[in-house]
Amino acid sequence: MRLNYRIALVLMAGILIGVAGARLVHAQQPRTAPAYVIAEVEVTDPSTLQKYGEKAPQIVASFNGHYVVRGGKTVALEGQPPKGYIVVIGFDSLEKARAWYDSPDYAAIRPFRQSSTKSRIFIAEGVAQP
Repeated sequence: MRLNYRIALVLMAGILIGVAGARLVHAQQPRTAPAYVIAEVEVTDPSTLQKYGEKAPQIVASFNGHYVVRGGKTVALEGQPPKGYIVVIGFDSLEKARAWYDSPDYAAIRPFRQSSTKSRIFIAEGVAQP
């Protein structure tokens, strides 16, 4: 009976050491900073923009992107408020954001947005979380 307890104790110790080691390795891996595509959009042709809006969310999602801000109320605290609305799309990294923007799928619908809006678009690198 004592032998069973010793075997169980050794197994538990091995499991705990393995879990601690895995956590240590995971904690030491460098964190990639997220990136955000930020757009100020003034719509000039809603019907053409609708063609863009039908495809854009699926393309964003295919690059693991997600909408953080998509229109909604904007309050200017300093300076002039935007003439249109604001869109912020979050991506896992600056490289993912750039890959989305440069992708053939997005290139196919980009002209719809460009011809139906006055836009300013930026990619801003976020802060890597510990």
